[in-house]
Amino acid sequence: MADPDHIARLCYARLESLPRRGRPEAGREWSLLAAVLQTDAVKTEVVSLGTGTKCIGQSHMSPNGDVLNDSHAEVIARRGCIRYLLQQLHSAVSGGSSSVFCPSEEPGKWRLRPGVSFLFFTSHTPCGDASIIPMTDSPSQPRPPGASEKSREGTGAGGDLKRKSEDPSEGPHTKLARVDNQETRTEDGGDTKTSFPSKSCQSEGFSQTQATETPEETREEEASATRGPCASTGLGGRVPDVHRTGAKCVPGGAADPLQPGSGYHSTGELRVKPGRGEPTLSLSCTDKLSRWAVLGFQGALLSHYLQGALYFSTLVVGKCPYSKEVMNRALVTRCSHVTDLPAGFSVTPPELLQSGLEFRFSQAQTERQHQATQGRISPCGAAISWCNVSEQPLDVTANGYKHGVTKKVSSV
Repeated sequence: MADPDHIARLCYARLESLPRRGRPEAGREWSLLAAVLQTDAVKTEVVSLGTGTKCIGQSHMSPNGDVLNDSHAEVIARRGCIRYLLQQLHSAVSGGSSSVFCPSEEPGKWRLRPGVSFLFFTSHTPCGDASIIPMTDSPSQPRPPGASEKSREGTGAGGDLKRKSEDPSEGPHTKLARVDNQETRTEDGGDTKTSFPSKSCQSEGFSQTQATETPEETREEEASATRGPCASTGLGGRVPDVHRTGAKCVPGGAADPLQPGSGYHSTGELRVKPGRGEPTLSLSCTDKLSRWAVLGFQGALLSHYLQGALYFSTLVVGKCPYSKEVMNRALVTRCSHVTDLPAGFSVTPPELLQSGLEFRFSQAQTERQHQATQGRISPCGAAISWCNVSEQPLDVTANGYKHGVTKKVSSV
């Protein structure tokens, strides 16, 4: 079994090894991190990594395919992994060396080398169904990545740190989010005895280029600020509450009851990431991870050349509000009934593990480090994409565009 703390350390260290451009400003901005790791009998290494919390709205999607619709960290990491796999396949087909692929028994097809597998890491529970977690009275005690304690599993509780994605509603001349090359670093190190904040992050997705909220969004934020392990019924009673997700049930399906406490959400439903003022067409990260557990994460292009689909053997979540029961419901049992799949495909859910190490740019860490002079805490407007390829391994994007590229330039 994989060591979840070791996996988390590898991912956090990979981010630290990259240039600072695109990282959150310590104490003022927060983000999420996801990564794909390749492992064999000899070593485990990060092959792709992403940070980000944003998702553009339906009206901002491009028919030319030159705008990234979904920039959540999980999606960026998987996208980078596909780039890595395509390079590895090209090398194998060209007669070069490949640490991933070897010829299969089927002529013209390729398969994973014996002993090679892929793991997925995310610093926070994925948005959507997996984030609908019961609240508890005892906040967790997160440890920074430098801590040396042994890995431990368990359920974390605390403030709702789930992402509320956004679509940019700017006009044609709005500048992209600023990416600061002179970010102030904070030190990682010994154990901390701080806990997750009680305030729920329902203002999540607020970018550096936007400074307005609709009344509906403001009311939801105010309500979430007082939400605790129990919610009021309005009749003087208290009922158990859950962390809430900004992802909305897909149109035409079951809707959230919006009842007090644990009756607020329907569970097990497909959800789309919310936009700011308009819906998106991007499924939640929970739903995408569930799909990859059935159809594989390799994508359509690679499927033409592989003998079978590629699946993540393990999914590791960093220190955050977490419930293994909920993760199992959202990522395993929900797809267990799928049958009649084509040859090479099967329902292959990953092993679910949690690390005791917290991402240093998490919202909880950011709130603990925040100084009054830094202004409002907000999600980082930039997204980092890195993968282990020979050409242009690193990209920084904002609002769906490569950083520094304006809409006018991209359309030329």
